[in-house]
Amino acid sequence: MSLVNPVAGPDAPLKAALRYGLIGLGVLVVLAVAIGTAVSGVPGLWGGLLGALIGGGFILTTVAAVLFGSKLPPSTAGMVVLASWAGKMLVAVVIIAILNRFDFYDRVVLFLTVVGALLIVLGAETYGVLRQKVPTVTVPEADDESGTGG
Repeated sequence: MSLVNPVAGPDAPLKAALRYGLIGLGVLVVLAVAIGTAVSGVPGLWGGLLGALIGGGFILTTVAAVLFGSKLPPSTAGMVVLASWAGKMLVAVVIIAILNRFDFYDRVVLFLTVVGALLIVLGAETYGVLRQKVPTVTVPEADDESGTGG
């Protein structure tokens, strides 16, 4: 027996968020690199690439952690999300501290691309989640003391 219209699983919104987030990040990389290179040359190219990597990686890590944690018990899932948040904060601070020592990239392009990545990827993920249709079940309340509904 084959289903013509398979029912989406409970993790379908998260998978869609990840898919749309990656698509949004891909579009941002192309735009940031093109505009950054046009405005600032090779430093703009590096600023766009690094900004997309930092901003996109920051947001997409959360979706990936939640998707991974959705298959775990709730307390473990919470620990996974918390650890991923703390880990990505630490990685972001280290990356920024390291990059602060160099001048091969355009700082304005980097900043604008990070902000753009946060907005575009988060918006794309939200669109992906809202676009999914996950079935819900409403259980009727019992009408009498026996527990049977109408």
